[in-house]
Amino acid sequence: KSLLMKRNHLIKMRDLHLREEQDLILIEIIKILLSNKEMKIKTGIGYDVHQLKGGEHLCLGGIKIPSELEAVGHSDADCLIHAIIDSLLGAANLRDIGFRYPDTNIQYKGIDSKELLKDCVEKVRAKGFEIGNIDSTICLQTPKIGKYIPQMQECLAQIIGIDTEDLSIKATTTEKLGFVGKSEGISAYAICLITK
Repeated sequence: KSLLMKRNHLIKMRDLHLREEQDLILIEIIKILLSNKEMKIKTGIGYDVHQLKGGEHLCLGGIKIPSELEAVGHSDADCLIHAIIDSLLGAANLRDIGFRYPDTNIQYKGIDSKELLKDCVEKVRAKGFEIGNIDSTICLQTPKIGKYIPQMQECLAQIIGIDTEDLSIKATTTEKLGFVGKSEGISAYAICLITK
């Protein structure tokens, strides 16, 4: 009889302990849910365009792509990086790329756009934001750049400090329409999500 009582007592204590653990887990879940209510979520959109001329390579997405056309610009004219920078600055209410890195400033003449992106990410994080994800589209008639996208993702994700799964890069032509279709220029769009 005493063994049975002890067994029942142990079962009750175990059940009580389990309920306490469940209550603690529930409290933690409630805390997380309440903190998420105060989370600030912001989005930004960026756009950039550059003229194309004869050359040996195209700076795009932080890498050099062999090409008979290259983009013309004050910096290295990396259209994709510039669109991403503009989206991040806009989301964090930090104005735009022309304001932060003006083409009238000799300091930015010929600069590697990866350096501008690093600085932009630091500015966004200095305001207390974390970068959630980025989605982008490059509009370019030629050269075909699909095979270079994974390399661009690796390069840019490392600079931004996000996983490649959170950085989408797409490429399209304009079916030979407009300045992109005539290979007179390149354009890029980017949207981002940042949280605080």
